[in-house]
This record gives sequence, C-alpha cells and structure tokens, in this order.
Amino acid sequence: MTSNLYPLYDGHNHLQDASLLPHITTVLADCKASGVQRMVVNGTCEKDWPLVAELAQQHPCVLAAFGLHPWKIKERTSKWNSTLEQYLKKTPGVVGEIGLDRWVEDFDIDDQIAVFETQWQMAVDLDLPVTVHCLKAWGILHEKLRAYRRARKGFLLHSYNGSAELIQPLADLGGYFSISGYFAQEKKKKHRDVLQHIPLDRLLLETDAPNMLPPKHLNSYPIDEYKTNHPANIKSVYAFCAQLFGVTDDQLKERVAKNFKTFFGSLTGDAVSEK
Repeated sequence: MTSNLYPLYDGHNHLQDASLLPHITTVLADCKASGVQRMVVNGTCEKDWPLVAELAQQHPCVLAAFGLHPWKIKERTSKWNSTLEQYLKKTPGVVGEIGLDRWVEDFDIDDQIAVFETQWQMAVDLDLPVTVHCLKAWGILHEKLRAYRRARKGFLLHSYNGSAELIQPLADLGGYFSISGYFAQEKKKKHRDVLQHIPLDRLLLETDAPNMLPPKHLNSYPIDEYKTNHPANIKSVYAFCAQLFGVTDDQLKERVAKNFKTFFGSLTGDAVSEK
C-alpha cells in the first residue's frame, strides 16, 4: 500500500493533452492509487487554457498553470495577454509554461523574448510562481533573468537540461529545478552527472506527461502501447531520483513535498517557510 505520510507531487505535466484527456478517469485513478497528491497542469496556448481551468475546477489534485509556450507564439491572437491575465485572476495558478527555445524550427528569438517578458512581468505583478521552458537558449535566459525584476515566488526550470555551471547562479535568482523520467534513459548518462549538482532544497520532480517518456522499465502504464507518458509514472521518477541523489525513498519524498509546498504553497494553501 502507498503511505499517506509521504504523498507524491508532479511538478509539471499536460493532463489536458489530447492523448491523455480521453483517459482522464483512469489516469486520475491511477495517480491516486500511486499516491499522487498534487500535479501542476501546464497550459501552452489560448486554445488549451479553458481545458486546464476546467480540470482545476473539477479535480482538487490539479493545480492550474496558464502560459504561452514559445512553440505556440505564432498562433497567438491580439488579445492573448489580456486573456491570459483573466485566467490567472479567475483560477489562481502558475504562470507557465513560458520560455525561450532556439531548438524549435524557424524560431524568432526576439518575438519569444517579447512574449516571455510580458508573461514574466505578469507573474511579478500578480505575485505568482513561474514555470520556464528552455532549450538551447540558456545564455539568453540567464541574461534576461538577471535584468528582470525578481519574481518573489521564484521560478521553476522544468525538465532542466542546462549546464552544471548555471545551476547555482540560477538558484541565486530564485530558481528551482525539476527532473523528469526521461533523464533515466541510458543515452542521458552525462546529463545525470549535471543533475546531481541540483541542491536538494531546490529540487522538484515531474513527468511532463504525455511527453518525455521514461525508459521502458520505468513506464508502468500502457497508454497507446506505452508510447504515451502517464502522470502516474511520477512514482518511477521518485525511485530514479532517490538513487540518483543517494537518498532513501522517504527522504526524497519528504524533501520534494517541502519544496513543492514552498514554491507552489501560496496556491495550494499549505505554504512552508524555508528555514
């Protein structure tokens, strides 16, 4: 049986995705059985923000996040920012998933920066935490974060794939770092060495479901013949990361629970002050 003493927290997923939503009842039942207490469900564009809001209203385990993803900025309407602000005010949530990405095809980094800055300022003004996506743009991101007003709640660098050298400077700016099961893939051995530099008091875990598939031995739920990542795989992410950091399962669960409540706690009603 799963112990209620140490519930699990998924710091980043996309439960509203078309590959998961048709299975929502089974998916949430699996998550409950695995001991998942809370999951942060990240919107990516104007089209899916209503789905995220509805999930948060219907399911207490869902913490909503609303943001315009850098892959989606070309689809935005002229009213995207006012619409985003309305969602953030109506359904208390996280600003995210936002970010910078020079890996995506035909990227316009200047446009990405403008959209990112608008959303970052919104988080500062509304005093909300931020979830950040970054691929091949770490130098620019670090430069911008040093120049911006600090987000008092801090920010989460989801599925962190930057360098070891940037971890402490980003932590000094208010950064948290989440790890997904994807990094348990054999081909990611070098990056696992990087992840071990994350301070335990800044560590969160995630599935990024339905994306970032873990290796087969950590993928326990057969959606689409195991081709779709299931949020209940967060249990396997905990097991992987306990081994990665050389701590017991319970030590990791206790630490991540405290970090989750410290970072997201103002939205969950159970904030923890870090001593």
